[in-house]
Amino acid sequence: MNPPVDLVEHAKPTTHALPDAAGHALDAGKIVKASRDARRPGHWQLSAGSKVGAVTVEVPDAEPVTIRIQPKVPIARLFFLLGYSLDPRRAWQDGQVDVAEHPDLLPAFAHAVERQINRALQQGLLQGYRATEETALVVRGRIRESAQMRRHFGATLPVEVAYDEFTTDIAENRILRASVDRLLRLPGVPREVRSRLLHQRARLADATPLVRGQPLPAWQPSRLNARYHQALQLARAVLDEASAEHEPGELRIDGFLFNMNKLFEDFVTVALREAFRGTELTSRFQEPHHLDEASAIRMKPDFVLCGPDQAPLAVADAKYKAEKPGGYPDADLYQMLAYCTALGLREGHLVYAKGNESSASHKVRHSCIVIHQHALDLDQSPRELLEDISSITMQMSTALCV
Repeated sequence: MNPPVDLVEHAKPTTHALPDAAGHALDAGKIVKASRDARRPGHWQLSAGSKVGAVTVEVPDAEPVTIRIQPKVPIARLFFLLGYSLDPRRAWQDGQVDVAEHPDLLPAFAHAVERQINRALQQGLLQGYRATEETALVVRGRIRESAQMRRHFGATLPVEVAYDEFTTDIAENRILRASVDRLLRLPGVPREVRSRLLHQRARLADATPLVRGQPLPAWQPSRLNARYHQALQLARAVLDEASAEHEPGELRIDGFLFNMNKLFEDFVTVALREAFRGTELTSRFQEPHHLDEASAIRMKPDFVLCGPDQAPLAVADAKYKAEKPGGYPDADLYQMLAYCTALGLREGHLVYAKGNESSASHKVRHSCIVIHQHALDLDQSPRELLEDISSITMQMSTALCV
C-alpha cells in the first residue's frame, strides 16, 4: 500500500507521486489544491487549505491513496473548539479527551471517539421507542387501514400495522455505529485503537447501519440519553456534511474533514452568544441583511447582537485565514464597513485567529464608524481563550452604553 501523504494546513505546496484520477478527485472535491507537476510525470503538487483530517481515495487498478492534513493549532485545542461549538455547557476542556498518546489528528480522533463511546455504553446500550410500520401475519399496535386497502384489496391477511417498538435499534446507537464504521475504513488508525473500535462495533451490532449518503437520523438531547451526549457530538463531527464520502463510478473517496474556517466561526459566534446569555439581548447567526434600499445586495454577518426590540446593536465577523505579508486583508475592513453602514452601527468587530498581526482599531474617515480587529491566540488554554472572548464582549457592551 502507498505510504500516506502528510500535509499541513496552509503550508507551502509539496510534490507527491499520485495516479492522475486521484489528483483530479482531490482537486475537484476541494479537499486540497492539486495540480500536475509539469516537470515530473505522474507527480502532483498538493497544498492544503483550511480543511484538516484524513481521506482515502480508491481508484481502479491502483493502490489507495491516503491524504492526512494536520491542523496548525494543537490537537487538544481543536477538540475544545469543536466541543464548545457543539455544546458550550459540556465543552471538552484539557484532559477530558485524552490525546497525549496520539499527536496526529486521525489517531487522536479515533482514540477519542472510541473512549467516549466506551463511556457511553458502560451501563449498556440505550433503549428507546422506535416507530415501526410493517406487513405482519398478526395484529400488533394499530392497523394502517389505507395501506391495507391499497396493498391487499380488502384481504384480512397479511395485515399492515404500525406500532412503537422498545429497542436498541434507535437513532443514537445507529449514529455511534456509523462513526465507528467510518473510522474503521480509514488506514492510519493505530492497531490498538482499531481493535477497541471493532469491540465497540460488536457491542452496537443490533443497530442498523446507516445508508451511505443519507441524512443522519434525528435525535433529541434529554435526561435519558445524557450519558451519550459527548459520544454523539464526536460521532456527528465524523459524519457531518464536512466529511468526505463520494463514489463517482469506480472512484471512491472516504474520510472525514474539519473546515477550520467554519470551526473557528462556530466557536467565536457561540462564545459571543454565551457571553450575553442571561441578558435581554439576543444573538443572530448568519442572519440575512441587505446593503441597499432595493434589497438587491445581500449580506450575512456571522454575528449580530440585537436589543429587546430586535434592532441591531453590534456586529462581528470571525476570520480564520492566512494573513497577507502586510497584515490582515483590507477586504475584511471593507466588508465590515458595509455591515456597519447597512445596520446603522458605529462599531464593528473582526475576530481573527492570531498570526503575526496584533489587535488594532481603525476609525473610518468622514464617518463615526470604528472597526476593531481582535486577534485570538489559539495556542492559549480554553480558560484564556474564553477570557479573550469576554474582553471582546466588554468592548461591545461599552459601545452600547455610548
